[in-house]
Amino acid sequence: MFQTTLSTLLRKRRQPELTCAQPQKEMKFREVTVYLVERRMGKSRRNFLTSLARSKGFCVDNTISSTVTHIVAEDNPAHELWPWLQEQGITDLGKMNVVDIAWFTQSMRAGRPIPVEAQHRIQKPSVQPKPEAGPPDSPWLNVSQYACQRRTTLNNRNKILTDALEVLAENYEFIESIGPCLGFRRAASMLKSLPAPVRSINDIEGLPCLGPETMAVIQDIFECGSSSKVEEVLTDERYQTLKIFTSVFGVGPKTAEKWYRRGLRSLEQIVSDSSIHLNKMQIAGFKHYEDISKPVSKAEAEAVRRIIEEIAGCFSPDVTITVTGGFRRGKEFGHDVDFLLTVPGPGKEDGLLPAVIDHLRSQGILLYSDFQESTFDLTRLPCRRFEAMDHFQKCFLIVKLKKEQVVGQQAEQRCGRDWKAVRVDLVAPPVERYAFALLGWSGSTQFERDLRRFARLERNMLLDNHALFDKTTNTFLQAKTEEDIFIHLGLDYIEPWQRNA
Repeated sequence: MFQTTLSTLLRKRRQPELTCAQPQKEMKFREVTVYLVERRMGKSRRNFLTSLARSKGFCVDNTISSTVTHIVAEDNPAHELWPWLQEQGITDLGKMNVVDIAWFTQSMRAGRPIPVEAQHRIQKPSVQPKPEAGPPDSPWLNVSQYACQRRTTLNNRNKILTDALEVLAENYEFIESIGPCLGFRRAASMLKSLPAPVRSINDIEGLPCLGPETMAVIQDIFECGSSSKVEEVLTDERYQTLKIFTSVFGVGPKTAEKWYRRGLRSLEQIVSDSSIHLNKMQIAGFKHYEDISKPVSKAEAEAVRRIIEEIAGCFSPDVTITVTGGFRRGKEFGHDVDFLLTVPGPGKEDGLLPAVIDHLRSQGILLYSDFQESTFDLTRLPCRRFEAMDHFQKCFLIVKLKKEQVVGQQAEQRCGRDWKAVRVDLVAPPVERYAFALLGWSGSTQFERDLRRFARLERNMLLDNHALFDKTTNTFLQAKTEEDIFIHLGLDYIEPWQRNA
């Protein structure tokens, strides 16, 4: 019944509660003194991690001094972190361990400082001269570190490389090592944008987003045809099991990890274990797994759009329905279908989604629904956490799509059924927030992440699905279209089909 899906879904994680740093308790490990870099990490998270480490007997200094043995950074690229560290005037920097947050989290899990290995270190970048060789139209020139400044179509000319890097990124995501995960995702994203295949390691020397680990993997592939590190992950039981578990609707990495630690290795074992209490979403995920673990075609997405359009039209003739996500970026298949629904006029969208849900239920085609009322509040914006869900009215659905409703596609018969269960997400933003919501829900995830990173680091602005805030002038910038947002950011407009980062 159950099958493994090949698609990778980035799962949202609950952020730690804000906790003030506590005074140092009894030190168990006097040979190690930790300094947590607040840059990119944020004050509240740094306080939380400081308290956690001190509670386990680690010595944590609030300032960098000669006594520090381990400098821990999170989401800090080496080419940004090292210049910042050197500006701090540390005389013994060369003797200190500059490590990624993965070393810290693994040490916390072990309850002691673990040895620093190569994968933990944030290596000091060597100064790379700008490439002088190559014709003026060389594909390796002028590549931006930001996906929002690169045009990335679905024509990926370096799939063998990007597939390998995404396996490693997914594995780091499963073990909650965010820094390396983002590093490999950025590298894969950059390679996807290149207009020609990479033929040798020399082709990509000096390009952004390619750290030592990434380059080692790519070199391995060029020399051996595959990467031993990737092969090790692909054959790892833990990775294989967590990939299967997280393919279920409503199951994230933490739940998957919990099941794995209990000795469970298959979906059948989970279903048959009476001690496991599934939530409503997970129950629906297992019940309809055979259908919703398979890709949704473009023809099926269009059929769902017609159903939603007809129902929403009964609520208001002026409702606008826009497909977002991968289908808006030109993909032929996706794991679900996302729609933005909006009605002209302040507050006119209120009640729209409940009306759609009720109509689907009355037609007997609603298999699951999770409705979330709007919590939109301009005074709480913009949000500084990329992973945070937006505050618009939304619902997550599973609907019954009959095969005769799908135009131009021969639907397969499923156990005598003439229908297929399809995952559908509906979002109803206020009309004045439509442009921001459309940009945010269109993706890709890496494109959106880099767009927000660019706004913050290059323009001193904060962008999310609700608004664009200029920190310099302390004002919200208005936008009626996606093009307006790009103009505010001083970026060339990137078409949706060029955002497949």
